Amino acid sequence: MIDAIEKNLRRGIQLLKCISDKEYSNTTIAPYYSSIGGHMRHILDVFDCVFEGLDANKINLINRKRNELAENYTKNGIEYFNRIITDLQQSKAEDFNKIVKVTDDLGLGIVTANYTLSAILIQAHSHAIHHFASIGYIISQLGIQLPDEDFGFNPTTPRNKVIN
Repeated sequence: MIDAIEKNLRRGIQLLKCISDKEYSNTTIAPYYSSIGGHMRHILDVFDCVFEGLDANKINLINRKRNELAENYTKNGIEYFNRIITDLQQSKAEDFNKIVKVTDDLGLGIVTANYTLSAILIQAHSHAIHHFASIGYIISQLGIQLPDEDFGFNPTTPRNKVIN
């Protein structure tokens, strides 16, 4: 599990290494006018909430840091990715079945539920893939090439064949 999550997060680093800060922070693409950096920062904030709350077994997904430097500058985004990957690598397999309380606002109020650590990490991973797909749309509109053919694709999603 950790290897798969890390591999996916490294895709984000790969993208950041080949785009400019201007491309990273560009908010001109409709319909949501969100930036690559905004999505990347959001992805990493979710993982950060997991690791921040782990010692207390209380993960609050509402308390995201929303680091503007990581959202606007590729260098800071890469640093944030590397910190999350380090935290991920330090996870212990024996903790994956540990019960943690996860709190989030689902739109109609705040809810807290019991998860295992592995369940919240799987959710954070799927969430990252979902946002990578949104980033894929943005970078295609900006004329940037995907860093690799799997960027933003869930491994269980059938691929459409491109017909020339």
